[in-house]
Amino acid sequence: MKKVEMNTGGKRANVCSKAAVLAAVFMLGGLTGCGSEPVSAANGGGTIEFLNVSYDPTREFYAAYNEMFSEYWKEKSGQEVIVTQSHGGSGSQARSVIEGNEADVVTLALAHDVTAIEEAGLIESEWIGQFESDSAPYTSTIVFLVHKGNEKNIQDWDDLIQDGIEVITPNPKTSGGACWNFLAAWAYQQECDANDEEQTRDFMKKLYQNVLVLDSGARGATNTFVENGQGDVLIAWENEAYLAMEEYPDRYEIIAPSVSILAQPSVAVVDSNVEEHGTREVAEAYLEYLYSDEAQRLAGENYYRPSKEAVLQEFSDQFDLSMNLVTIEDFGGWDEAYRVYFDDGAVFDQIYDE
Repeated sequence: MKKVEMNTGGKRANVCSKAAVLAAVFMLGGLTGCGSEPVSAANGGGTIEFLNVSYDPTREFYAAYNEMFSEYWKEKSGQEVIVTQSHGGSGSQARSVIEGNEADVVTLALAHDVTAIEEAGLIESEWIGQFESDSAPYTSTIVFLVHKGNEKNIQDWDDLIQDGIEVITPNPKTSGGACWNFLAAWAYQQECDANDEEQTRDFMKKLYQNVLVLDSGARGATNTFVENGQGDVLIAWENEAYLAMEEYPDRYEIIAPSVSILAQPSVAVVDSNVEEHGTREVAEAYLEYLYSDEAQRLAGENYYRPSKEAVLQEFSDQFDLSMNLVTIEDFGGWDEAYRVYFDDGAVFDQIYDE
């Protein structure tokens, strides 16, 4: 298998080093800025505040992006803008919005979590077509992070089911990244077993029997592996693996499996909340600006794959663009995939509880 090499030269290293410092602050709690109070409309002094509810591994990216957008919005409108961030497992974050966390925008790990908020009546239907690329301004994929030297010789998914291998991955019941992890592993085994579902279920059961810790979110899983030193391999978002490599270049390496998945995090305006807060204009601009060349490059510098092909190619030395990636459409779309694999009593529950 091909190892993904790091590129930490020049400006990219500076941006991400700053982000690593910010990460230490963010790890103190899921919500940063103004705490858990509802963030609302424009104040009289030309300042507008709003809340972005996001998933775990976007902390560093949005810390940098919020500064970039604030400068852009100040120049465009004359208004100061303060963006408060909330981070956690994507599924848990979606439920928090449904239960009253007054997000103006959501930037979550998968479309199903946004759809859940839509079904609660807070986001208008057809949200996925509001922005380019099905409202996915950046993408990622799933890779393995292993200890330097790869003593256990972990090269592909079938190595994760071997005796004595300790796997770290989050819980797909609470983490969007964990859902992508599960589906990537499933896709690999389906190719190996010629779509034999019984054999694939057996493979997945063995894989999860080797899971040492099932954290609630992707960042928690990264901390378990990187900070606490548990496990032989972390199944990780590509950007999470790169950040760990940047912080500890002599301790870890990245392995790209033979089959993975195109992970498409989704963004949306929370319509009912922006109407109440009076923040629709700035909320829509905030998500639209993610597609600017400047923001796309910032995403790449934070190890997300830009959705704009021309900008993505600027990072061809950083990402393995030849990886064999299935898509969520290979599983019938997110509604079908979630029903089959992750709903209560679905495939994950069946194999994990056996």
